[in-house]
Amino acid sequence: MHRENAGNLGRRNIQSGLEAQSPGGRACGTTTLHDAARRRFAGCSPGLLLLAVVVAGSLGAAEPTPSALESEPSGWISIMPPADLNGWSRVPVPPGEPLGKQQWHMDESGKILVCEGDGGHDMLLCNREFGDAVFHVEFRYTKVEGKSGYNSGVYVRNSTDGAIWHQAQIGDAAGGYLFGETPGPDGQKRFFTTTEEVKEGRVKAAGEWNTLEITARGKTLTLWVNGAVTCQVADCGRPKGLVGVEGEGFRIEFRNLKVKRLP
Repeated sequence: MHRENAGNLGRRNIQSGLEAQSPGGRACGTTTLHDAARRRFAGCSPGLLLLAVVVAGSLGAAEPTPSALESEPSGWISIMPPADLNGWSRVPVPPGEPLGKQQWHMDESGKILVCEGDGGHDMLLCNREFGDAVFHVEFRYTKVEGKSGYNSGVYVRNSTDGAIWHQAQIGDAAGGYLFGETPGPDGQKRFFTTTEEVKEGRVKAAGEWNTLEITARGKTLTLWVNGAVTCQVADCGRPKGLVGVEGEGFRIEFRNLKVKRLP
């Protein structure tokens, strides 16, 4: 959660019923309800069987949609940091506060960005501006028995000092909404949140990999999590900015950080 006094306003545990999904966001066994209906109504009239299948389908989850990366794998830029994190900057939260000890590093494989969660509240921002683009992120919390309140985020169109921020909130089977502070028509910052719009939990439990994408096009920000769009913001007041991720007291891993610029 980016802003302490916004945490209670935005935080709620949206329980995910999507344990059957794969880490990439595609559901497994999407025909289970249909198959169960056929078995249960075996020997019934064709009309009753058709009704059973239709009812079973209406009770099932909507067919998941593929990520933008899966749908069109060409044209993406990998922005994974190098071992020394060159090209990325730590920014304190709130802005102007002193930074804690370094808590970000690349693992030995060079493929996973790790936040140990022991260096205070900060954001790690890529020092490249993006306007209309899709930011693809895969993340996983390190599960600690008995621990709760897992908290982190993903950013787009941030200012370099972190005073303007647009965040996808991610937790332990919770979150999946957008909130932040964006310039209003008068140039003054205004707070926004989409917590009330999110009706279906998509974020998986700590210890499981999640896939998330934020699409920024014009003034519209769209959040996709594990197979479905969860919410949208129609009045982003910043046309371009920095992308990044958040550290806030919990160990979390990020991989496959990619950006695709949109025409």
